[in-house]
Amino acid sequence: QVQLVESGGGLVQPGGSLRLSCAASKFTLDYYAIGWFRQAPGKEREGVSCISVGSGSINYADSVKGRFTISRDSAKNTVYLQMNSLKPEDTAVYYCAAKPWRCSDDSNAMSYWGKGTLVTVSS
Repeated sequence: QVQLVESGGGLVQPGGSLRLSCAASKFTLDYYAIGWFRQAPGKEREGVSCISVGSGSINYADSVKGRFTISRDSAKNTVYLQMNSLKPEDTAVYYCAAKPWRCSDDSNAMSYWGKGTLVTVSS
């Protein structure tokens, strides 16, 4: 049974940082490419970052390059999204999603989804 759970969202001021976690207990994330997506109010869901099986390929959306970092901790069966220098435009519900092997920035290509965690960047 494949199920993903996001955590770490919250309220942060512009310029601040948050670390989001994507965890699973009934399967190992090491066997899946894991992507982070986000959806802001009134906007389409967009791909943020993705890490492949074995972490050999890592992708970022242009809007977050240099600010966000995706990583795996196999011992904890968790994928992280470290978000630095946050902007109000980063406000969104963030979702993690899984698919076999290869990364994709197309949400329709993902096989499994978490329920999301809300990130609000505001003064």
